[in-house]
Amino acid sequence: MGVSPPPWTPTSQLLGIEFALHPQHTSTLFPQYAIGLHAWFLDCVRQTQPDLSAKLHDSPDDKAFTLSPLLGEVPVIGRHLHIQTNQSYQWRLTLFSTPLVTWAETWLTRLPKTLDLRSLCFNLRSHRITPAPTTYDQLYQSPRQRRFALSFISPTSFRHRGHHLPLPNPANLFQSYLRRWNNFSGIFVEPDPFLDWIDSHVSLSRHDIQSSKIAAGKRGSVTGFTGSIELTLSAAGSRQNPDFAQLFSALIHYAPYCGTGHKTTFGLGQTRLGWQDSHPHPPSPQTHLGDRIADLTDQLLTQQKRPESDRARQVCQTRATILARRELGESLTAIAQDLDMPYETVKTYAKLARRSLNLPDSK
Repeated sequence: MGVSPPPWTPTSQLLGIEFALHPQHTSTLFPQYAIGLHAWFLDCVRQTQPDLSAKLHDSPDDKAFTLSPLLGEVPVIGRHLHIQTNQSYQWRLTLFSTPLVTWAETWLTRLPKTLDLRSLCFNLRSHRITPAPTTYDQLYQSPRQRRFALSFISPTSFRHRGHHLPLPNPANLFQSYLRRWNNFSGIFVEPDPFLDWIDSHVSLSRHDIQSSKIAAGKRGSVTGFTGSIELTLSAAGSRQNPDFAQLFSALIHYAPYCGTGHKTTFGLGQTRLGWQDSHPHPPSPQTHLGDRIADLTDQLLTQQKRPESDRARQVCQTRATILARRELGESLTAIAQDLDMPYETVKTYAKLARRSLNLPDSK
């Protein structure tokens, strides 16, 4: 494909890339396909910068990217996603660290021709840069405003005392943004005073959101929200602390690059600036799978000696994820690959989970 020179300068630190994808054939797509998108991207980085790819994979503080789910018409038949050759799809990556943006400048001049998701292959037809390249200094100089709207186009959630919090509480939003800002901007801000100020002076003035439970990441399920919100900064807050008011505006403009909440590298927390009208969606295969994983996890936890422990929950979530995906017809080999677990371990976990719940062995 013809590629024009990337419209950014050597100093750019953040940008988004939206790809146009065309499937080579009609096929079903497994509900947790974001795992495949995640793996494909890291493999692209690995081919030219293996050390950078390893940091992105292994270090929770170095994940300076987000990825979206597939955007476009994805019909649902039964409990499966159906990808059709007569449809076009979009997929967005955002990058928000200097090493990744530098890598992407070269990568975009020699993009792979295809994106492979297990048995389904997409042709990479074209790409465009959105949101625009920028720097952290430029974001920090964003025009100050007291009212902003944000839209969350994929389920968004926060970790809160071992649970998921599917609510756009301003303190949680800005804790999420500030954590990433402090990791990558080089402009460190002490979190507690700023978040106390947010809690006192920023209100949720309007919202149109809905929640759903979906399968997300490699294991377990997440309850998240989608839709739009409006945030308002009080006049007193803006007047009392102009520096925090400036940071408030900067972090709002940062949100479309860094995403919101957790599991943003697996398609969650995709965020756009501005208000987007939302429409109710029927339950998706990801929702069905998420509900089933949550149900199986709860059943397995009742049989644990210490069901409140983190280890018990992690083990039960893993076994529930394996069992729920097997019920949808996925192979143990594919599940093991996605979870980075040995095949025999996955096979044993599936057998133990069925035995614990008195379920028949799968054929």
